Amino acid sequence: MNLEKNALDILKKTSRTFYIPISRLPSKLKEAVASAYLCMRAIDEIEDHPQLDHRTKSKLLRQISLQLQSGTENSTIKDFSLDLFPKNNFFDLNDSIIPEVTVRIGEWAALAPESIAPRIWDATAAMADRMAYWAEINWKIQTLEDLDCYTFSVAGAVGLLLSDLWAWYDNTQTNRIQAIGFGRGLQAVNILRNHKDDKDRGVNFFPDGWHSEDMYAYARRNLQLADLYTKGLPAGPARNFCQIPLALAHGTLEVLVLGKEKLSRTDVMALVQQVTS
Repeated sequence: MNLEKNALDILKKTSRTFYIPISRLPSKLKEAVASAYLCMRAIDEIEDHPQLDHRTKSKLLRQISLQLQSGTENSTIKDFSLDLFPKNNFFDLNDSIIPEVTVRIGEWAALAPESIAPRIWDATAAMADRMAYWAEINWKIQTLEDLDCYTFSVAGAVGLLLSDLWAWYDNTQTNRIQAIGFGRGLQAVNILRNHKDDKDRGVNFFPDGWHSEDMYAYARRNLQLADLYTKGLPAGPARNFCQIPLALAHGTLEVLVLGKEKLSRTDVMALVQQVTS
């Protein structure tokens, strides 16, 4: 099966939010953004995995990071695949425990166009190391500085990578502080949406003494930067891409304030239609 089509199929299964804007990108940029998203989704699945202990998560994430750092111009799908790791450690698990998107990270790493692939490998490797650190300390967030550090680790850095992808594709220049805010804003909304489930698994991303109202304010502050970032992009693929997840983040924040758990599918499709039209 064509790797790009297969990647989009997996993307649709893992995130309809990002499937829509990625699928609308022009060729070449679509492959780069899909590669980046799926690589990062692959490691994100490890960070959030309910059946893996913290030590296993950290070890797995650090080995993926090292594997990506070993990439060269001759690297292939096999070079990045998880089955290269020794079977006498924690990889000797039931295959069903590790999600497909994670097992196939080698394919997503190889999907990126050659001229931008090393930047995607670097960003994913760095994020995997940061996730490993947070797993090791059980995501202990006590202060605003801790929260800023975590949201940069897993999302703000993604905003910077997107800025690099826009510049690579058509030399679009962006405000990189606002790009970090774009990532942080989306992540803050995710933290609010998943707060109850996270607490049930023993993880709390709220700094000490914070309540929902404080996290709402944090999300709004960063979404304001995200708005500026998106409005500052020229008309074209980059702005088209950013508008959809940003609109969904704003919409999700609104329904959370009203006490609902998430946007309905109807709400999602209406927002997407509003943005794309």
